[in-house]
Amino acid sequence: EAHLAVRRTFITPFDRSDIRDLVTAMDDAIDQMHQTAKATLLYETREFEPGMRRMGDIIVQSAELTRRAIPLLRVMRQNAGKLNAFSEEITRIEDEADAIHDQGLKELFLAHRHKDPMAFIVGAEIYGHLERVVDGFEDVADRVAGIVIEHT
Repeated sequence: EAHLAVRRTFITPFDRSDIRDLVTAMDDAIDQMHQTAKATLLYETREFEPGMRRMGDIIVQSAELTRRAIPLLRVMRQNAGKLNAFSEEITRIEDEADAIHDQGLKELFLAHRHKDPMAFIVGAEIYGHLERVVDGFEDVADRVAGIVIEHT
């Protein structure tokens, strides 16, 4: 379905392999979102740590940035500056998510190390999934940046 949508959207100013790599990166990010949702159901997670919620906000922000960036590829030369800014912003917020992830794990460990190790294990698993989603969006941004560099 994603490949079909891309074919309809682009009169491609760049290689099919670039399109394939971009779509694959987007698909991987979406798949990781599904895995995260499945993990929260599997572990019956009802409450989320503040860091998890902040990472969720970063994921929403990354998805919105990606949604706005992809159509700009149609006229890449004209939009190269905006596309580069997109990639830089995704990288910046991915760095922020890394710090939130690390701090969240530390707080989780300190809160649960003596009384509820299973809560730490489950929380660490959820944090890991959230981190992989953010990393997936950074991979998308890296693909976009590579396309811009190669074709402008």
